[in-house]
Amino acid sequence: MNHVTIAQFSDCHLFSTKDGMHYGHNVFTNLSRVLAQLANIDYLHAAIFTGDLTQDHSVASYQLFNQAVIESNLSCPVYWLAGNHDEFQLLSEHLTAKNIQQDKNIIINDWCLQLIDSKSSTPAGLVSETQLNRIRNISTESENTLIFMHHHAIDVDYFIDKHGLKNQMEFWRAVSQNSSIKAICCGHIHRGLNIAEDDLHSAPLYTCPATSIQFDPKVDSVAALNIGPGYRLLKLFSNGRIETSINHLSK
Repeated sequence: MNHVTIAQFSDCHLFSTKDGMHYGHNVFTNLSRVLAQLANIDYLHAAIFTGDLTQDHSVASYQLFNQAVIESNLSCPVYWLAGNHDEFQLLSEHLTAKNIQQDKNIIINDWCLQLIDSKSSTPAGLVSETQLNRIRNISTESENTLIFMHHHAIDVDYFIDKHGLKNQMEFWRAVSQNSSIKAICCGHIHRGLNIAEDDLHSAPLYTCPATSIQFDPKVDSVAALNIGPGYRLLKLFSNGRIETSINHLSK
């Protein structure tokens, strides 16, 4: 059966220089290694970056992301969302590599990829009424929709929940009104989890490991696990089925 293959990568937390270290990890090197691996997947239809490009909020960090994409020779389109650390204007101005696209509504074969903004004025997430209406009223020729966003819409029981999505109930109510939505993909939590749908959540939630560091869920603040950078692959089939895997590079 033919399928669409999508990569998700997230949370690179770059600094203004290539030697910037985040909790003992060189984040530019980690991002470059992940992009190089994605570039070797010859059947990749698109790569979705789900936010937190910058750690130090510098213009140079955005420019380094753009440079990493160019130097990787990744040929598929790259789409992006803003994380809580990011600024829309800087993303739009500096992510100029020829394969980086601004679109937030992407149609590939039998699938619609919807990139939903969850950035708010605080580190926590908020999906606006405008974005909720997008979720409710997705109208395409495709019967299959995959939602991408930065913030997690289900609590994961460690410190990052205080910066999670604040209007979870409204979000899931909107999702439940659209039967085409097959799954939600997010970043932000710096771990790769598969959370099944249940009575309160009408679609599975897939979270993405970070290219920077993986959070230790047993620590009540930021601490890095001894795990290398990662990304998620998704195979999307025309009948709505999803096969997905989490991939970590060695340290």
